[in-house]
Amino acid sequence: MQQRNKEPEKGYWSIPGGKLEWMETFEDAVKREVKEECGVEIKVEKLLGICDHIVKNENQHWVSPSFLCTITKGEPKIMEPTKHKDMQWFDLHALPENLTITTKHAVKHYEEEEG
Repeated sequence: MQQRNKEPEKGYWSIPGGKLEWMETFEDAVKREVKEECGVEIKVEKLLGICDHIVKNENQHWVSPSFLCTITKGEPKIMEPTKHKDMQWFDLHALPENLTITTKHAVKHYEEEEG
């Protein structure tokens, strides 16, 4: 996870993500965003779920899919230090309390999937 260094949800821990580019598929976008933010190449395994990412106090509303992915090449590192101030791996059962909305939903979808 990466700790956000800008709004929305500055200071919160998040999985990588971002905006779609024109004519880009969800899967291509997640591959591009992970490469830009973490410097690794990934394989998209499957869609975990979709989140209405609503940040009322910032008047933000995003529709955010979450995917289960596997790193295929590289070691994760912070590639955009103005956007992220820290990066760490966390045990699924010892996550920080300050998770972004999309990350909370992704974890929930993953736990439901894994049963």
